[in-house]
Amino acid sequence: MTPTIGTVEDAIALVRDGAAVWVGGSGAGHGVPQAFIDALATSFRETGSPRDLTTARVVGIGDFGDVGFSQLALPGLARRTIGSNIGNEPRLGALVRDGALEAYSLPQGVLSGLCRDMAAGRPGHVTHVGLGTYVDPRQTGGRQNARTTDDIVEVVELAGQEWLFYHALPIDVAVIRATTADEDGNLTFEHEPILGDSLALAMAAHNNGGVVIVQVERLTRRGSLRPSEIRIPGALVDLVYLVPGQRQTYLTSYSPYYSGELRAPSTGIARTPLDVRKVIARRSLMEFRPGDICNLGFGISQQIGSVAAEEDIAGSLTLTVEQGIFGGVPAFGGDGGAGYDYQARLEQPSMFDFYDGGGLDVASLSFAQVDRFGNVNVHAFDERPRGPGGFINISTRTARLCFVGTFTAGGLQVAIVDGSLSIVCEGRSRKFVDAVAEISFSGERAVRKGQSVRYVTERAVFELTPDGLELIEVAPGIDVDRDVLAHMDLKPSVSASLATMDARLFAAEPMGLADGFGDRRTAP
Repeated sequence: MTPTIGTVEDAIALVRDGAAVWVGGSGAGHGVPQAFIDALATSFRETGSPRDLTTARVVGIGDFGDVGFSQLALPGLARRTIGSNIGNEPRLGALVRDGALEAYSLPQGVLSGLCRDMAAGRPGHVTHVGLGTYVDPRQTGGRQNARTTDDIVEVVELAGQEWLFYHALPIDVAVIRATTADEDGNLTFEHEPILGDSLALAMAAHNNGGVVIVQVERLTRRGSLRPSEIRIPGALVDLVYLVPGQRQTYLTSYSPYYSGELRAPSTGIARTPLDVRKVIARRSLMEFRPGDICNLGFGISQQIGSVAAEEDIAGSLTLTVEQGIFGGVPAFGGDGGAGYDYQARLEQPSMFDFYDGGGLDVASLSFAQVDRFGNVNVHAFDERPRGPGGFINISTRTARLCFVGTFTAGGLQVAIVDGSLSIVCEGRSRKFVDAVAEISFSGERAVRKGQSVRYVTERAVFELTPDGLELIEVAPGIDVDRDVLAHMDLKPSVSASLATMDARLFAAEPMGLADGFGDRRTAP
């Protein structure tokens, strides 16, 4: 059946009260059908309909302010919301915190894989991802407030092992974005920064009797698109609406480098200024080896790519982004999730297949809290609901992990002078605690699986051992008792061969990591 070419208002008219609406795209506007979100919020404010929705997205959609799913923070519009990270949707997060609607936070890769399983008519998604973390039903089962009571995750045993079974979820409407649609609804993605879950969502909605709505930048005649470039066939599409000049992300109108149409010109490496974040990124990079396939998490870890380029070793590493960017240089800051000069742009479910199967050699990920067992909390801190994004998938099977962050939070000030560090003003909040608020990463399971885990801060480096944390390095100028142990709720062991962190970490000029980098290929 030929799809309707209509308006975004026509699209909203297809959404019935009580429907389960899944919105494609990622993070800060990457591939997001933003006009649909705008129109849905407007329709509810003006007419009170559609209402009582289940709103779902694989990746949190928002600019950490008022754009994105924050626009759907209208009491009555939704009765339930599902996603991997509500942290960049603060207005919606406030409703969840106050118990105004049900909310589930599940790992990004689980939701991505679940879309594909729902498309295949499977009863749900079976995986090891999430065992021993907060989404394990023996902990919270992914519930984000007391109002949320249904069980959507259960422990099952298959082939003599424990697994988590994430139930298939309703999908009545899928809303995705592409670049071009022809008159038959065939879709191409030539200007998009990511492919995301678009195909899986379209198939899932279509195969479950739902509606597939697509936002595109332009229309063309039937038969004018190359079949090899069509990512979604028109037979899956119900309605297409047009948004000329749609933005690639909330920050970037259009970059041919993000879409892979061009490679970025070589303009020289702009050095990032020396600060505490760069010190941590540098030390984390020292855990990487030539030939590694890597993932860089949000926050400080995003800076590792630029540090690697500055050190002239970026070409020896394959950096990946969970949204599907394989190789090249990941974007950072508000455009994080995109990339340029990449080798390939995969669909998100396939990227998580690679991660879940142990394809990564090393990952650098942020932490908010670490406890005496080596557990990490990245998703539940302060009073604002958040979520792990792809953190749990990435950390579950990766052989070598670096968790990075400042040693304390809230007002920390340091001085970096002549290759040493001093604490000018200590942070108000401790991040090394006796027990984390919720578990995003299980230290006990990591020890059992033989993962190599380090925790890198500006003043100290810890290693996970069967007995818990061990302090293995301190920065030059730092006193262990005064500046480290006195600001921890837990009592780590101190290595008998406690080392001083490399003084080059605290110098303004490049560290010279390229020298001898190849010798680390087989280092333990």
